[in-house]
Amino acid sequence: MKKVLVTGGLGFIGSHTVVELQERGFDVVIIDDLSNSSIDVLAGITAITGKAPAFEKLDLKEKSKVEAFFGKHQDIVGVIHFAASKAVGESVEKPLLYYENNINTLVYVLKSLLHLPTQNFIFSSSCTVYGQADQMPITESAPIKAAESPYGNTKQIGEEIIKDTCKVNSTLNAIALRYFNPIGAHSSIKIGELPIGVPQNLVPFITQTAAGLRKELSVFGDDYPTPDGTCIRDYIHVVDLAKAHVVALERLIGKNNTSNYEIFNLGTGKGSSVLEVIQSFEKASGQKLNFKIAPRREGDVIQAYADTTKANAELGWKAESNLDEALLSAWKWEKHLRNI
Repeated sequence: MKKVLVTGGLGFIGSHTVVELQERGFDVVIIDDLSNSSIDVLAGITAITGKAPAFEKLDLKEKSKVEAFFGKHQDIVGVIHFAASKAVGESVEKPLLYYENNINTLVYVLKSLLHLPTQNFIFSSSCTVYGQADQMPITESAPIKAAESPYGNTKQIGEEIIKDTCKVNSTLNAIALRYFNPIGAHSSIKIGELPIGVPQNLVPFITQTAAGLRKELSVFGDDYPTPDGTCIRDYIHVVDLAKAHVVALERLIGKNNTSNYEIFNLGTGKGSSVLEVIQSFEKASGQKLNFKIAPRREGDVIQAYADTTKANAELGWKAESNLDEALLSAWKWEKHLRNI
């Protein structure tokens, strides 16, 4: 069995990717420092797949521990790197925390990876690198705009670090996957999104409001130049996103990449406004949602949705689930968490 390292593998996207990897026959080792995840997720992964992945609690900011880990696991054939802090608002308040956690850890992992016989690397990037794109849908060749937050900047810098490293290391093969907006939960309802504290993202806030944890949902701005005045995003089911990581890794293992640094957008190709997401949730769940219109939030782009042509054609991957299905799975997960 091929051994794969998944950093941040107990997080939202990481845990779903571990499930897909194990179901494809990979031998998975997870590194997670549990700063934004729960050890309970390990049991969920094991229950779904019938196999417990190997797990090491390790802080990737500790360079010597990263080197020691890779020294022990010379047979790794690929690294999928999720581990990073990801709250936009927090990154504005604590920029150094974000630069240390998101940049230093990437550098340490890459440096250690270069000592392995096989050097395949998948990077968890983001559509935030595009900022407010000039044209919709957004293609991979759209210009990279000035980042709206330190979090967004760490993704831009991360991509540059990988690209520069690939340029001078022909043995390193890397793919940066630029996600749009992951939502939903596994169909087993054994793993899903576990936001700590007040959710930063729309869908967990919606499900927590429907479950009675939050009094009401704030819709930030209804005066944007969009059909209903609210922001538009591309919401992708987390399982579809997870499957794309497996496909990307298999592309590198099979040496089917066209260069040693590639970029792919991962989305559905369809934009949905905040009000459309609320309507879809109400339809899928049968719950009426209490929401109010609030002032615009700083840093929000008007609209962002993917052109998925490249991923569809070159990876042979396509998002399968629609918005209603993804939201229903998120609601089932919320009910499971709250015993509703």
